Amino acid sequence: MPEGTPVATSPTSRSTAGDAVPAGPKAVARDSTAGLLFGIGAYVLWGMLPLYFYILMPAGAVEIVANRVVWSLLFCALLITVTRSWGVLAVALRDRRVFGSLALAAFLIAINWLTYTYGVTTGQAVETSLGYFINPLVSVLLGVLVLKERLRPLQWTAVGVGFVAVGVLTYSYGKLPWIALTLAFSFGLYGFVKNRVGSRVDAITSLSVETMVLAPLAAVAMVVLAASGSSTLTSQGAGHFWLLLASGVITAVPLLFFGASARRLPMTTIGLLQYFAPVLQFLVALLVFREAMTAERWIGFGVVWLALLLLTVDMLRTTRRNSLARKAALRQAA
Repeated sequence: MPEGTPVATSPTSRSTAGDAVPAGPKAVARDSTAGLLFGIGAYVLWGMLPLYFYILMPAGAVEIVANRVVWSLLFCALLITVTRSWGVLAVALRDRRVFGSLALAAFLIAINWLTYTYGVTTGQAVETSLGYFINPLVSVLLGVLVLKERLRPLQWTAVGVGFVAVGVLTYSYGKLPWIALTLAFSFGLYGFVKNRVGSRVDAITSLSVETMVLAPLAAVAMVVLAASGSSTLTSQGAGHFWLLLASGVITAVPLLFFGASARRLPMTTIGLLQYFAPVLQFLVALLVFREAMTAERWIGFGVVWLALLLLTVDMLRTTRRNSLARKAALRQAA
């Protein structure tokens, strides 16, 4: 899933004097199209991630995540070398507030990755998709509980509907859907922590610091698994070996796509694109993994989707209202 906080920017071009001037309509259209393609690419890759974990079996969640951390760090080191960003990384490591926030983010995303991988590899991919459907509701709830934000009526309604959905799903599963809730809250808190860091670090620097924090634990896990004979890295053939090593690229590429998209698209569009990933995860679970969906679970998912529809309507209405207010202010200032 997305790691980092999107920053919407307006496309600009440079004059010969070096001053920023508004981009022409064609340039804006090209930029928006590229942003849309990058965004779809990122969320499609995240949505298809269960298939990757499936072909890595019999590797378990701990081994997959440990390899993902170690090889992601090596891939990030390569990217930082190519982009000559070691100085930027050093600044982030020296800043105690930034490093502390990213260290906390690292442990939150580790919980998220372990839970997600465990869910997929144990035949519970439907519930993992539920976690990312619930995530926007958790983000709204965190805004109230942590940031003391005031919600609009439609947002309150969506949160209330979300609680009803969790109740229905708890009944249908016969237990609290802890995988979905762990994913939703860990990623919601991860996004909150990353939002506090803001634009002080870019996506690759952020991922590099997070993987540096987790790499010692991941390396120990790999050694323990190898010593106990539980590691599959070198015991399942060359194809399996290279697929596990590819986890670094598979982690970083959608993140790069997402960053390229976030720079070109408004937050509203990014917010709508995020539903691509859980929808694809849900479809993979049903059509490829053939996981069962009882009538009660369909009802529970339907209630979740209703809550998301309410949130989306509220977001679009608010965006339109703010846009009209800005245009009116510009007309008055002219």
